[in-house]
Amino acid sequence: MTNKLNCIMLVDDNPHDNFFHERAISQYNPAIKVLKMESAVDALEYLKSHSEPIQLEPDIIFLDINMPYMNGWEFLEEYKKLDERIKQHFIIVMLSTSDHPTEKDMAANNGVISDFITKPLTKEILAVLNTRFFGDTQA
Repeated sequence: MTNKLNCIMLVDDNPHDNFFHERAISQYNPAIKVLKMESAVDALEYLKSHSEPIQLEPDIIFLDINMPYMNGWEFLEEYKKLDERIKQHFIIVMLSTSDHPTEKDMAANNGVISDFITKPLTKEILAVLNTRFFGDTQA
């Protein structure tokens, strides 16, 4: 993990959400690179390639819960199996339309998730997370 927010990975099967969230990131700071993964499987494979040089290393991963084939919770179970040297590079934030207390509790007790945010992602939320995780108060 870097000490500056340079790259964000969006893991969401909804292209409209990805478009909206990418736009919010660009409004917050156009220098932040965005990786869009429309499946949890693709995101996991990308992260596994971390053992080899990868083009962009995300600092924060925004993970949706409800996705086909592999949902966010299943992604996290597979993510936990990755080598610790890989996992130390990433902050995972659950980004979901759900605000159900059970899911928030599951996220809080997961041991991997750093935060649980209800969609949509906004530049104000990004500012708070940037300050929290990177100590950066400027976009």
